[in-house]
Amino acid sequence: MTWSRALKQTARSGLTIERIKLTPLIAIRGSVGVAIVIALCLWLGDPILAVSSAFGAFSSGIVTFQRSMRPRPVLALAAAGALAVSTFFGYLAADHVLAFVLLLAGWTLLAGMAWAIGPVAGLTGTQTVAVMLITVTLPTSTLGALQHAALIAFGGLVQALLIVVFPVRPWGVQRDALADALAAEADYARRLRHDPVAPFDPAPLMDARLASAVTPRQARRRPVQLHGPRGLAEQLRPVLASLADPVVGAPVHGPQRDRVLDLLHAAATVLDAVAHAVRHAKPVRLPPEAMATLEVPESGPMLTGAARRSAYRLISLLADAVELTDEPVQATRPTTEAERGHLLRPSVPRLVPAALRALHRETRWSSHIFRHALRVGAVAAAGYLLGTALPFGHGYWAPLTSVMVMRPDFAQTYSRGVARFSGTLAGVAVAGGLMALTHPGIHVSAGLAVVSVAFMYLLMRTGFAVTSACVAAYVIFLLGIAGEGWEQTVQERIVLTLIGGLLAMLSYALFPAWETPRLRDRLAEWLEANGRYALAVYGLYARPAERRPRQVRESLLDARAARAAWEETEARAEKEPVRHRGLSRTAATTAGSALATMGRVTMILEAHLPAKDAEPSPGADAFAAALRPALERAAHAVREREELDWSALRAVWEEWDAGSDGQGVALRAADLLLDALDDLAGALSRGPGGRNRAARGSRRSI
Repeated sequence: MTWSRALKQTARSGLTIERIKLTPLIAIRGSVGVAIVIALCLWLGDPILAVSSAFGAFSSGIVTFQRSMRPRPVLALAAAGALAVSTFFGYLAADHVLAFVLLLAGWTLLAGMAWAIGPVAGLTGTQTVAVMLITVTLPTSTLGALQHAALIAFGGLVQALLIVVFPVRPWGVQRDALADALAAEADYARRLRHDPVAPFDPAPLMDARLASAVTPRQARRRPVQLHGPRGLAEQLRPVLASLADPVVGAPVHGPQRDRVLDLLHAAATVLDAVAHAVRHAKPVRLPPEAMATLEVPESGPMLTGAARRSAYRLISLLADAVELTDEPVQATRPTTEAERGHLLRPSVPRLVPAALRALHRETRWSSHIFRHALRVGAVAAAGYLLGTALPFGHGYWAPLTSVMVMRPDFAQTYSRGVARFSGTLAGVAVAGGLMALTHPGIHVSAGLAVVSVAFMYLLMRTGFAVTSACVAAYVIFLLGIAGEGWEQTVQERIVLTLIGGLLAMLSYALFPAWETPRLRDRLAEWLEANGRYALAVYGLYARPAERRPRQVRESLLDARAARAAWEETEARAEKEPVRHRGLSRTAATTAGSALATMGRVTMILEAHLPAKDAEPSPGADAFAAALRPALERAAHAVREREELDWSALRAVWEEWDAGSDGQGVALRAADLLLDALDDLAGALSRGPGGRNRAARGSRRSI
């Protein structure tokens, strides 16, 4: 992609306004927290303290709006504590330019590394830098610095207390995540009616799993509706795929296929009803037509073989989902010992070692997060020095814009840069016009600031341009409390915002961290994870008596994580102005399709695992033994841009096929698994015909 096209796409993305479902009650609660701390400080008679404390409550409120499965009060308190610490140290070094620049660079470096822990931690780190840049310009002493830090922490405490005292949709995040997973299964069932090998995005199931991680105290108070449906949704996916597949399930045409289509439609209807009940905490309402379809007919088209087993399993799982969900809204029940040990969220002390390991893992030159941290630290220091040298005053707005705009990837940084400047222009135009026409006093300015915060909280997810406009207006009204002239504020903010945005964009062009060169590594990791999943499943066919379902489950989760990492890297690489380095866009698409087929084949094979007392399969054992070294060689070949060769593995399969009747599900799955691996080799082949082979085999089914 050329630079001009990349810039055009990122600019369009930054200016896009999304239509979303608004949450006015949550926005009002967050703005009330800001209003409380401002009113308290104004009542005490100190406008400077009002401005400082307002930034603490404002930033703590922003963090609680981020998508996180942890309790919101914890996020508000953590953000407030980090803001208080950064502000206090900033005050201590504010009188010495060199000391403050060194502190700013070091603190920004740590804030950039916080993205290794997670997006919420990264945003919190960004907020600490932003608040430190703003509040240290307010005059105070060392004792006053402690007071300012305490008030910032108090603002976060107020936000946390409001969340506890006035909860809006308790367990709402968990309900939405579980409902989204069930709705995704319903949509999958509908698509399977038209395309028996339709793809499935596992992201909703991954989000539901994250939402299911709770503390022991939360597990005792969790509603009944959130206990079981997620596990059933996980089990439904391979059953639906197995039922619809024309090789394992019913034939493509005939009365059995008609019965399968009816079952898939009924399953989608039931799953939608269960998702609605979970999301809104209401009883399940099922139409009679769906219930009739899910009953075993006395006559008419009947399923046989594996399709019949899948149909019975589907009916049983759907009945369990309805039974687990159709409970009183506020009902809770004691948890068992097994549930107390299942998906427990680690406590804060246990998160510290995990966070340190994440930071250590990303502290390397090739890490895009480490390069982002170096980049944002250097830009913040350079922006502060440049803003201080310019004759505008309020020079902190340049580094503030840079820090708020910059993200670890190219597309977000550039789109947010355009959105920030456009939103700032709109915000200062509206706020400046109101200040010029009305000349509000302290209390009116405070009220306008609270209104701006309320709009920002309400419209936060519509787009960064809208958020930037509300923030610009908020800052102008808030500094109006401290007696700043609006004319100077508007002019400075526009010029310095432009400078900060240009610095952020220029830094990524000069010191990039492109995702495109990492595509082969991500593809190799996905291949390895898929291979471990296939080995775990074939191991159960080879030795049924040594069943280890936990190993299969963990390998499936690893394969999902590897797929999500690949898709994220591929999506970022598509927006980068970088010529492909060994893996073109076409090759990446077809290779991803081949590995998705490999994962689907293994998933359906898992749905037909043999019983514990079944006879071992020597063919499956030999195939798994040959697959392990072949995968190791293939992963190395993908990384080193070498040709993939599956001939040895194909020879093992042919020997297995020659010694059997050819009717086993494991044998057919191995054949289609090899087809998917051949498609991968064709996608990565530098010779002629690679693209056609990949496109031809990527839609094969089991």
